[in-house]
Amino acid sequence: MVIAIDGPAGAGKSTVARGLAEELGFTYLDSGAMYRCVALTCLEWGADPNASGEATSTAESIEIGFDDGEVLIDGVPVTDEIRTPEVTEAASQVSVHPGVREAMVTEQRRLIAAGPFVAEGRDIATVVSPDSPLKIFLTASPEERAERRAAQTGADVSEVLAAQEDRDRRDSEREHGALLVADDAVTIDSTGLTPDEVISRIAGLARERGLA
Repeated sequence: MVIAIDGPAGAGKSTVARGLAEELGFTYLDSGAMYRCVALTCLEWGADPNASGEATSTAESIEIGFDDGEVLIDGVPVTDEIRTPEVTEAASQVSVHPGVREAMVTEQRRLIAAGPFVAEGRDIATVVSPDSPLKIFLTASPEERAERRAAQTGADVSEVLAAQEDRDRRDSEREHGALLVADDAVTIDSTGLTPDEVISRIAGLARERGLA
């Protein structure tokens, strides 16, 4: 079972999903970390992240897990290793391949079937788990999303806003894993709200539905 949280970049999905999982005693499924796992394995195995066949074969060959805050590849913790700049760059390369996305969807469904998760990502509620009993589309104003990202990275807000507009357009138009709002999703606008306020609101919905 999974509580699915979708939404655009900068809406606070990761922060909220992580906090919600802790609040409810669920496991946090970090979809972005899964692509980083593929990227790390490509680098370790000498596979080309830009080559669709090599990246897809790598993605299909590993088992990813989450346990007590640790990210695992084939049972081995890699939480720190997947956060290096080299892996970050490779992750952006492997994530564009449809075969890698298909392999990650398969992995996500395998994990979700094993226990209660809070999962966030661009297509968790529409592709990975369309039968989720609670789907949240988390959004915020473009300006607030840009300000949040700029605060994290130290970049200029106007530059972040321009890049964000481009990413939003690509995310909504992409052929595979496009950003869509599920028909039965609850939309929460986090503009002006703290992460704790958003978490409390979603936790209340989960309890109302008997999920926690």
